[in-house]
Amino acid sequence: MNIKQNFRLAIGSLMTSKVRALLTMLGIIIGVAAVIIITGLGSGMQRMMNEEFDKLGANLIQVQIMGRGGGSRVVDVEDMYELLEENPDYLTGVTPYITAQAKVRSGTKEFERTTIYGVSEDFSGMSAGFGAVLGEGRFLQYLDVARKQNVCVIGAYINEEAFGGAGLGQSIALSGTKYKIVGVLQPSGDVTEGSGNDTIYIPYTNACAINGTSEANFFMFTCPGEDTAAVGKEIIDDYLYSIYHSSDYYYIITSAEMIDIMNMMINILMTVLVAIAAISLLVGGIGIMNIMLVSVSERTREIGIRKSLGAKRRDIRWQFVIEAGTTSAVGGVLGIVLGALVTGIASPILTGMMAGMGGTGSFNATPTAPAVAVAFGVSVGIGVLFGYLPANKAAKLNPIDALRYE
Repeated sequence: MNIKQNFRLAIGSLMTSKVRALLTMLGIIIGVAAVIIITGLGSGMQRMMNEEFDKLGANLIQVQIMGRGGGSRVVDVEDMYELLEENPDYLTGVTPYITAQAKVRSGTKEFERTTIYGVSEDFSGMSAGFGAVLGEGRFLQYLDVARKQNVCVIGAYINEEAFGGAGLGQSIALSGTKYKIVGVLQPSGDVTEGSGNDTIYIPYTNACAINGTSEANFFMFTCPGEDTAAVGKEIIDDYLYSIYHSSDYYYIITSAEMIDIMNMMINILMTVLVAIAAISLLVGGIGIMNIMLVSVSERTREIGIRKSLGAKRRDIRWQFVIEAGTTSAVGGVLGIVLGALVTGIASPILTGMMAGMGGTGSFNATPTAPAVAVAFGVSVGIGVLFGYLPANKAAKLNPIDALRYE
């Protein structure tokens, strides 16, 4: 018989015992579906993270100072401004990014989970990447920072909860000190307590005063473009190294490097999860081998008749190998369908969850063509591999013994 006839026999065998065939394919179905789901979710996560970092800006450099390096020299805000002025071709803006600890109150209402950030006027050019898009009024200006003026920009949650959506021009108390609201941010994602909309931006000079310190340990620089970010990083690194004499006391990273790190972490996680999911494919292969051994035993007399009519060993072998491969191929197709359905259902659910955590991107989990092709190819390969032993056993049966088999 040719391959086409063997394939028809394989399909007929599957249709004869549908429940047994489905149970046999279950491991393959689960394994393939798991691979499709994991790769779909992973690629969706990568796309979403890249979108978020694109919003942050590819020209952003983040600097964290972690110590004094055993000396008395400290890098302060003025040093960073001087570095900015000395390198206008590579650095275009800088802002400290300070978290202030203060009690937020409006009238009798207290906001316990509100986050207060101290920034400079240059933050207005970076704010969109942090979900801080101005909706009303203005952002902080140079005079606000230089004169330590008690002004602030509030998030949509504060604006709605404390002022009913009319907070511009009103005042809010931070640790008993009234701050005039000069700007209100647009809502971004979920407008709830503790979310990204439950924030207040004040001049960093005021934030330092609230914290009782004159130092800032976190800075953000902007560059003219993505192509100058690497050079800008080198300039900052050289400057800080000349002061601390060791790179252990500060950390510098560009947005492009952050994207690369996140993608690498996601790829490693996906590889580990796919390897775990591949165990289901192995179990499915063992199930196929087991059922094919049973099938050989049940059809021993049929094999004897075929051999007595002139069938060769390779004909018998091909018959059972194709049957095993067909079983795993059908299981692979069902697994692909199941995986695609699950990833399709997961996309809107995960998008809603991300929005609840303040994210603005959409989570689009779609199976990738290479993942589908590899998962299907591996499933068929496993079926053929694990079906070869029963097929070889069937091919070696003695026709006389097979005809006597009951």
